[in-house]
Formats: sequence, C-alpha cells, structure tokens
Amino acid sequence: MRAIPAGPQRRDFLEFSLGGLAAAALHGLLNGPARGKPAAGGQPLPRPVARAKRAVHICLVGGLSQVDSFDHKPELDRLHGKPLPGKEKPEVFFNSVGLLRRSEWAFRQRGQSGLWISELFPHLATVADELTVIRSMVADTPNHMPAMFQENTGFQSNGFPSLGSWLSYGLGNDTDNLPTFAVLPDSRSLPNGDSSNWSSGFLPARHQGTLLGGGPQPVRDLFAPTPSEPAREKEALGLLEAINRSHLQARGDNGLLAARLRSYELAARMQTSLPEVTRFTDESAETLQLYGLDRPETADCGRRCLLTRRLLERGVRFVQIYSGGAFGGQPRHGWDGHEDNRQNHSAEARLIDQPVAGLIKDLRRRGLLDDTLILFTSEFGRTPFTQSGAGTLGLGRDHNATGFSVWLAGAGLRHGHAYGETDPLGWKAVSDPVTWPDFHATVLHLLGIDHRALTFYHNGIERRLTNVHGEVVRGILA
Repeated sequence: MRAIPAGPQRRDFLEFSLGGLAAAALHGLLNGPARGKPAAGGQPLPRPVARAKRAVHICLVGGLSQVDSFDHKPELDRLHGKPLPGKEKPEVFFNSVGLLRRSEWAFRQRGQSGLWISELFPHLATVADELTVIRSMVADTPNHMPAMFQENTGFQSNGFPSLGSWLSYGLGNDTDNLPTFAVLPDSRSLPNGDSSNWSSGFLPARHQGTLLGGGPQPVRDLFAPTPSEPAREKEALGLLEAINRSHLQARGDNGLLAARLRSYELAARMQTSLPEVTRFTDESAETLQLYGLDRPETADCGRRCLLTRRLLERGVRFVQIYSGGAFGGQPRHGWDGHEDNRQNHSAEARLIDQPVAGLIKDLRRRGLLDDTLILFTSEFGRTPFTQSGAGTLGLGRDHNATGFSVWLAGAGLRHGHAYGETDPLGWKAVSDPVTWPDFHATVLHLLGIDHRALTFYHNGIERRLTNVHGEVVRGILA
C-alpha cells in the first residue's frame, strides 16, 4: 500500500484505500454491532396487534390475467366469440375491443377450501388452502408505469417511498448484518423504472431497497479485488472513520451523507454475512428440488425464492421478488400478453409456479408462515375480451384496471378464502372493490402498523403510504 500523502483529502483516501467497500466502512463496525431499529419520527406508533413479523412481495410485471388464473368465469365459456354486451366503451390501453374469449386454462376447485384456481398454476393449486385471494382489486390507471408505481408506492408518479421503505422506516430490522429491505430482480432484466420501484423517496436514504443480483457477487463491488491483511485494513478503517466523521460534521450532519456512510458500514458487515446466506451448500437435495433448482426453467426464480427464505430466517424485514422485467421486445420479459396471452402466460407461469409454491411449503414446514406475510400482485389485470378489431376473436388480452386478482398468504389471514367479485365476465369489480390504499393499509395492519399513524413530514405535508385514503380489508382477516 502506497504512503499517504501529507494532508490527505477524503477523495484521495477513498481512491487509494483497499479498493473495495470494506475500505469505506466505518471503524465503528469493528467495535460492536451497529445501532438500528428506527422508529417512525422517533416516536412510538399506535399499533394494532402485529400478526406478521416480516413480508415477501412477489411482483408480477405486466398484468396477470385474472380470468385465466384466480377468477373463474363460466359465463365466458358460454359467450366465447361473442361481443361484449352493452354499449359502454371500455377504457383499454390500445383501444381495441375484440370479441370475448374464454379462459385458456381449465379451472378446478382446489384443496379442502374449494378455492378456484386454473391449470395455469398447478403447483400453487396444491397450496390453495394457504391462499387468500382478492378478486376485486382496482387500480387508477391501465398504464404500466404509473400503475406499477401505485402498486409499489401508493402514488402514480415516482419520487414516493415504496412499501418496503415504509416498513424499514416504521419497523426497522431484526438483523444488523443484512439489509432491512432486499430486492431480487428477474435475471432477464430490471422492471421499467428500475430503482424507482423500491425507492425510499423522501424518507431517509437508508430505507431504500438493496438490490441483490445473482452470481458469486450479489452486490456489485462488495469485495475488494485484492485481499488485504486484517490489521492493515483495521488501521485504514480507523483513519477513514475519523475523516468521515469530520466530513459529516462539517456539512451539518447531512442526512444523505450519513445514510451513505451507514450503507458502507452495512456493506462491510455484509462481506461476511452475505456469502453465507447466498451459499446453498447446507440445503438438502430435497429442498433444492422443492424450489425447482434442478430444472433450467425454474432455477432462476427458485434460487431467488430460496434466498428469500434464508434472508427471512436471518432477520430481513421485507423481500421483494420480481417476475418479469422491462416492457417491449420479443419475447416479452413479463406478463404483458398483448399478442398471444396463452403463449405469454404459459411461459411466465412455468418460471415461477413451482418456486413460489415451494417457498410457501418450506415456510410452512419450518414454522415461519404463521408470522410471515406473502403478497402476490401485478399492477393490473387483463381484459376478458381480446385485443383485436371489432368482431374479431384475437389471441391477446389488453390491460384491465377495473377488476383483477391478487392473493396473500400467511399471517393473520382467512386461508383458502376468496374476497370480492367481478362481474360475470371478469371485467369490473362489482362487490367489495379493493384499492391499492386499501391493500397497503391491510398489509401495514397485519404487520402491526396503523396506516394513518405511519407518517413523514415532507414539503409541508404529513405524508403516508396510503395518502389520505385506505381502509383495512377486514373481510380477509382471520
């Protein structure tokens, strides 16, 4: 290591010291665990009884067809190839309203509960008695990007904190060595909007989701290219800690800078904790097969679902798994079945059906599902009529924000239960409609947070995830 020049500048030191994030970690991490577990605004929150300690969000990018998955509509079989009844002109993305099309997959009642699930998800059908399906979701827009932002943050524009960031802010973490909020993207591509979907917005920057990729280095540049001697590294960290403290004080304890320094602390701790959690050498062959790691088509999502379980076991509060990525291109990376919905959904479901069912089964047998909340959502659904010219029976389905399905599983829910209804064609929610503010309020409630009390003062407004809306959906609670 070359000598430090007299009167070193902070930038110079960062350039010469050790070459990796370890060099940028604060000396405090060598002297004991980091302080953590922040409370919102430093004040205790009035909370409902927490049923869940942690949550997983499986986010299907593109729009899952409810009439092909969880919303059984026999009337579509009878009216297959007929025009949509009535004179109302649907609001759809491409303004093409073709003829009605029946489900591409046969529905059956599953489990002891008799929950209707189609053959699109044969593995999820085996855990039907764990699921709580909301069949009456509504979104405010049929446009992908604002709908995804609303799904993740409660607002249609970017710049607002995501659900995971609000949970990090309100509940903190149960571990000092891993991030509070981890994001596991589809290996094919990131979703449109990238990190805006897991942004901390105006919350302190430390609450942003941490992106974990695949391969030997899930976090980019986590390890120095050349290892150094522990004693020398400790000396370097001690000096850097003093420089960082002086730099932070000179700038009036700037929040963004403080968050960046804390992220370096966490990165250094992750140099020892992350390799252990991402290695599956201690998992049995049966467990690897349960998640589909033995099959090429399910290996990517299976790895991320198994990693999710291991992160939850070690105290991570919120994990988000993406199914699908950026829109456009052929074949599409996601559930956007415009051209041929059967082909699109068959390909996408094959990637995630077994791994997600495996995660539920594994959490159940390990005793973790009773205090874990699993969310399975897409930004909207798809139309029961085809995306084609009038009088034409096409193959694709357009966006549908007026009535679609999501499901939850785990803590505090009525299992094997379906809530709400769409009309006989599966187009619009007609009974017990659930908005994204309602959904988010319910998630926070299950995690022991009153959504009206979890606030952050920003630009003269006490902001919250649910804005000024939202009611807990008590009909799905146990």
